[in-house]
Amino acid sequence: MDKIRSFFKRKDIEFSAKRYGIDALGAMAQGLFASLLIGTIISTIGEQAGVQILVDIGTFAKGATGYAMAVAIGHALKCPPLVLFSLAAVGGAANSLGGAGGPLAVLVITILAAECGKAVSKETKIDILVTPFVTILVGSLLSIGLAPYIGAAASAVGNAIMWATELQPFFMGILVSVMVGIALTLPISSAAICAALGLTGLAGGAAVAGCCAQMVGFAVMSFRENRWGGLFAQGIGTSMLQMGNIVKNPRIWIPAIVTSAITGPIATCVFQMNMNGAAVASGMGTCGLVGQIGVYTGWMSDIAAGSKAAVTAFDWIGLILICFLLPGVICWALGALLRRLGWIRENDLKLEL
Repeated sequence: MDKIRSFFKRKDIEFSAKRYGIDALGAMAQGLFASLLIGTIISTIGEQAGVQILVDIGTFAKGATGYAMAVAIGHALKCPPLVLFSLAAVGGAANSLGGAGGPLAVLVITILAAECGKAVSKETKIDILVTPFVTILVGSLLSIGLAPYIGAAASAVGNAIMWATELQPFFMGILVSVMVGIALTLPISSAAICAALGLTGLAGGAAVAGCCAQMVGFAVMSFRENRWGGLFAQGIGTSMLQMGNIVKNPRIWIPAIVTSAITGPIATCVFQMNMNGAAVASGMGTCGLVGQIGVYTGWMSDIAAGSKAAVTAFDWIGLILICFLLPGVICWALGALLRRLGWIRENDLKLEL
């Protein structure tokens, strides 16, 4: 047993929730952003501006989704170069065979293939052949054998959440908004979770609401301490910056969570805000305005498909209220109340920017 532990330590193979559930999952979201998300944004700009070359560039970026996710995960797992580069083939296979649940299939299979590749890396004199052979073989076989089932399971869970949200938009609007918003602020990836489950439709809209409640809410609520730098860092960056402060005083999280519980059902019941763009955008909130661009691209897709006649003023009002105005106002008001009660003290929300 000691020899096995020593081997794993030498190979930097670490079986832990942090490495797989935080590091790898977070890296997967970055890979998604650097391919599918940015490709969608570029394509949308090209379509709206009538610039075909931008549409083509966006299509190229979106086509690299599986490869980008796998390489990003491999980087987070500290893979040697030959393993890292070989994972591109694994990601392509897993994402393609995983269908709607491709991102989850990529996450699981890439982790397994990466650790197998790391185990054989530099163990033979023909490493340049053995390492990529083992990595690609293991990853491809797992993709063929497991990816369709992983994808189907993820898709089933996502479909169940979306079905439940359609059936009970008020209660599920609260649940989805709060849970995805919390995931956004925790050191895990809400974007990767939404992508893995294929979370779109009303449930996707509730997820956007929850993420915006956290990001815009913390940005406005902490303006007294962090001024403009904090406003932009949290508002279009990430509310995860507050995680250290939340650990010190968990009560600072109350306004943002309550805000998400309010805006979620407003999104689903009042404005019926659907996220029919890329599922990963459901978990991005106002980060780079990706969530809002996702809602907009969904509108365009629905119009093209004939399921929506046009984008109305009511749609725009809902988007602005849910994503910007309500989170800022409600979270600020709740934060002011908690400051008066002494639950939030001076500099509890201070960031080191």
